[in-house]
Amino acid sequence: MQKSSEFMMDANSSVKMVYVLLDGVGDLPHPDLKGTTPLDHASTPNLDRLARNGAMGEVISVGKGIAPESDIAVFNMLGYKFQHSEYAGRGVIEAVGTGIDFRDGDLALRGNFATLDDDGIIIDRRAGRKIEREDAVAVSNEIEEKIKFSVPGASVVVAPTIGHRVVVRIRCDGKQLSAEITNTDPAYSRVDGMGIAKAVGDYLKIERCLPLKDIPNASLTAKLVNEFTEQSLRILCDSPTNKKRREQGKKLLNSILLRDAGNHYPKTVPINELYSLRFSCIVDMPVEIGIAEILKMKTFNAGGLTDYEEKARVAAKAMETENAIYVHLKGPDEFGHDGDALGKMKNIEEIDRRFFGTLLENIDTGKVAVVISADHSTPCINKGHSDDPVPVLVSGDMVKKDNSMRFTEKNAKIGSIGLLEGAQVLKTALQMIK
Repeated sequence: MQKSSEFMMDANSSVKMVYVLLDGVGDLPHPDLKGTTPLDHASTPNLDRLARNGAMGEVISVGKGIAPESDIAVFNMLGYKFQHSEYAGRGVIEAVGTGIDFRDGDLALRGNFATLDDDGIIIDRRAGRKIEREDAVAVSNEIEEKIKFSVPGASVVVAPTIGHRVVVRIRCDGKQLSAEITNTDPAYSRVDGMGIAKAVGDYLKIERCLPLKDIPNASLTAKLVNEFTEQSLRILCDSPTNKKRREQGKKLLNSILLRDAGNHYPKTVPINELYSLRFSCIVDMPVEIGIAEILKMKTFNAGGLTDYEEKARVAAKAMETENAIYVHLKGPDEFGHDGDALGKMKNIEEIDRRFFGTLLENIDTGKVAVVISADHSTPCINKGHSDDPVPVLVSGDMVKKDNSMRFTEKNAKIGSIGLLEGAQVLKTALQMIK
């Protein structure tokens, strides 16, 4: 086994690859863009250049009929296809990425600060999305201080991360909590350990948490989650922070929607062992930071979410010491969730100019391959994730060309790579590069 691993490392030692996932970039034709997609409508000279120097295909990141959340989609796009029962859940991934104390037997959940009206209808699942850090911290601290669970030894940590996002960890001394519970967030189902986006309409309300299995610790866990929800609603209603926000005309942080329960640390093969490569990353969000930590992937600091030039320069520089670097660019997904097709198109143009333009200035495409795809589609007409395939491009002077002209859904459909599962992407790319 040792000799085989050393042989693989030798075989892959010459590989140089920048692997870019454009979060939620896939889309469907939109009336605001004359019936085209944001990728198709955008002016992308650098992506066009990369497409002409490579080959394209399509990817279903997790599985047919599954509109995945980012966590399970990114794991798959990095080559990790979990058996459903093995998956730890996004709550755990984000808890790890946030750096809070998490132990096997705790319950971790991903949450959204959301805004309810006086009738309990969810009027904004993200409470305006851009939430001041001090407000998120203040209401989180209030909840932690004031919640009183009915079960002795139960406690909670409420950890706000970026924008509307929050991680909730519930611990019950001497008891193992269960992940076999439903979400309170009505926009997502929990199916076999995975978070799946649902097709939803208007007039959504917070759902009651229910045990998925008839076992004592699932019933206990559901009870604690419901107590958290009921008490946090009252605490947030009376919060001085929300009184101030109301006076300022801002959306209230008057609820937390919970999903994607997990109760154990995931067990995975480190990514360097999986591919016999020195594999690193540039990531910003807690979910991707958590994935990097779990896969023992070296991370490079490269500015903030939209410091695209810095990310490109750091990725190019990393090729001096690394075989591969995974770069996750968040931008397009948020415009998809907001239903802003024009904004998504402009963001793609900005990424093309600032990230891919800078990257091409700093790499030799005769030595460094560029692989581009997405974790999932986020069509603007849906305002949520979908199961539509996403494009994949493998580009470099060493790659056999297939006459692709642009990085678009149309070109992907007729590309020579064909249709892949997410977990096949990197292995396929490595074969094409070598």
